[in-house]
Amino acid sequence: MSQLNDQLDSLQQKIQQLLKQHQLLQKDQVRLQKELEKKETLLKESELKIHQLQQHADAVSVGTRVLDTDEKKALNKRIDAYLKEIDHCLSLLNQ
Repeated sequence: MSQLNDQLDSLQQKIQQLLKQHQLLQKDQVRLQKELEKKETLLKESELKIHQLQQHADAVSVGTRVLDTDEKKALNKRIDAYLKEIDHCLSLLNQ
């Protein structure tokens, strides 16, 4: 009987130890999830900044280099398409 009580006590201690370890792991998981969210937010901000810088670099390179006629035509088409889209958006806003 004494041996059974000792085994039960040992089992209870192990269960308590496992519960404490489980709680610590849960806290660690929450911390890691928050850290991951922060890193993902930073990554999105960095990607947006890179995209903006690429657009700026493209604009600067277009403005500083001499375009051949095909490039000028393509650029004019893109500008015309943007202007049409802007006009369309403005007309939708004015309705």
